[in-house]
Amino acid sequence: MAAAAAALRSLVGLVLAADCAGCEQRAAERAGLCSRCEQDLGARARSAWPSPVPPGLAPPWAVATYDGTVKAVLLAHKEQSRLVLVRPLGAALARAVTVAAVGRAGPVLLVPVPSQPAAVRRRGHDHTLRLARVAAARLRRAGHPVGVLAVLRTTRRVADQAGLGAAERSANLAGALQVPARFAGLCAGRRVVVVDDVITTGATLAEATRALAAAGADVVGAAVVAATARRRASAPGLSTDGPGD
Repeated sequence: MAAAAAALRSLVGLVLAADCAGCEQRAAERAGLCSRCEQDLGARARSAWPSPVPPGLAPPWAVATYDGTVKAVLLAHKEQSRLVLVRPLGAALARAVTVAAVGRAGPVLLVPVPSQPAAVRRRGHDHTLRLARVAAARLRRAGHPVGVLAVLRTTRRVADQAGLGAAERSANLAGALQVPARFAGLCAGRRVVVVDDVITTGATLAEATRALAAAGADVVGAAVVAATARRRASAPGLSTDGPGD
C-alpha cells in the first residue's frame, strides 16, 4: 500500500508540475518553477549560523531564507513528490557546497542527513539524498571532484522536532545518528560536507557532524538550501556572502 501511495503521489507531482510550485498561479517556464520564483533560489551562498550555535556544528552555508516561495518549493519536493523541482533545488545546494568546500585541494564527499525510514516510505523518496546527487553531478560537470556518500544511519526513533527549542532539539537528537562500522572505512580521512534541505537550530547537522567525525571523517562544512530566518545569525570571523559559482 505504501508503494502504491508513493507512486500515486509521484504521478500527481508530474501533473502539478505544469504549475509553478512557488506561486501556483502561473505556468512554470522550466524545472517546475516560473522565472520569478526560480530567482528566489538563485542567490549567492551565505553563512547560516543559528543562534545559539549547537556544540560541534560545522560551518553552515545556505542560499535562501526558509519562507515564502522557497518554503513552498521545498515542501512541494519533499512532501508532494514534485520531483522536477530537484533540479533548481539541487543547483541551489551546489552553490552552498561550493562555498563550504569546493576549491580546496582534493575531492569532497557530500553526506546527506538521513530521514527516518518510515518517512522515506511515506513520501516515496529520500529527498535529501536526491538533492545531494543532483548537486554533486552539477559540480562534477563544472570540473570539481565531488561525490555522494550516504553512510549516516538513524540509531533510534526521535520525537517530532516541530515546536521544540534549540536545547530540546539537541537533546532529542543526541546519539541518534551513526556511521555503521561497515561504512567507517569509506569516510575515514575523507573531506566531507554534511547536506540537508533546511537548517533551523542546527541540532541535526551538529549530530551528523559528530557521527561522521567519530568515524574519522574530516567534516569541513554543512550546506543547505535554506535557513530559517528567525534562527539564522552570522558567526564571528565568517563573511555573510560567499563567492557563489
